[in-house]
Amino acid sequence: MTTATTTPAHDPAERMLRFHQPEKVLRHLGPAPDEAALAALFGLDPAGYRTRLDRFEECNRAAAAALEAAPGTSARLAGLPFRPGEHVVAVGESTTADRLSWFEILRHLLPEGVRCTNLAVSGSTTTQALANLPLLGFQRPDWVLCMLGANDVQRLDGVPLVAAAETRRALRALRDLTVRRTGARWIWLTPTAVDPGRVAEYVHFRRAGLSWAGEDLDAVAELLLAEPEATVDTRAAAHGHLEEDGVHLTPAGQRRVAAAVLDALGPVEERTSGVPQGADRP
Repeated sequence: MTTATTTPAHDPAERMLRFHQPEKVLRHLGPAPDEAALAALFGLDPAGYRTRLDRFEECNRAAAAALEAAPGTSARLAGLPFRPGEHVVAVGESTTADRLSWFEILRHLLPEGVRCTNLAVSGSTTTQALANLPLLGFQRPDWVLCMLGANDVQRLDGVPLVAAAETRRALRALRDLTVRRTGARWIWLTPTAVDPGRVAEYVHFRRAGLSWAGEDLDAVAELLLAEPEATVDTRAAAHGHLEEDGVHLTPAGQRRVAAAVLDALGPVEERTSGVPQGADRP
């Protein structure tokens, strides 16, 4: 979703680093900057930059281990469609670009030999994602996990950023063109829910005139659920697990989304209703 940081930041650099990956938006300038250059963008030295990245990775591994230990998870993991040698690519906005995201957790749960690439960019709309279609095609994905639409429905002084018809057109074009070019199999994830009250109280959103409405996000979700491909409904995962801004997920919320993916894509007999199994395990 939008790229604002969320909870009160005891480490502002770490909070910024969690959601922002400048190298993803600088690809057109050539090879990615080295870690020293990236660290400087966050006011860090290379050692501090690497320490924070390692901390994120430790959190993701711990979250994956907690999910793996939950009852029923082994059967759901065995039922996932991703196989060694395949390439799984994620497309999305800050919910997926988050260095503690559901996709970064999922990569530690997939079989060895499954390659994962996260192309999500914080703040991305469906139209912007469509503009990056060539990059997605160059990845030659076998699977695409797409979580977009939340930024389209953000409102600027009450006006949606992207019209609903354009969101529908862009999402379908992104899927159709990618599948036509690469033969990839496609999976949708709905946007997570928001807390409109927190959004309204969050000072940075209030100053910018930004807001979200649950019914707008539900409309995107219903659009995706009506598509023929598998769709993971992630809306319930956010309940009680949102950062101060009411939009971005806490790490626990990200783990719930990862659990929802396992629950939706694992074998039918192992799927549950309501809260995904293992989502709230410590």
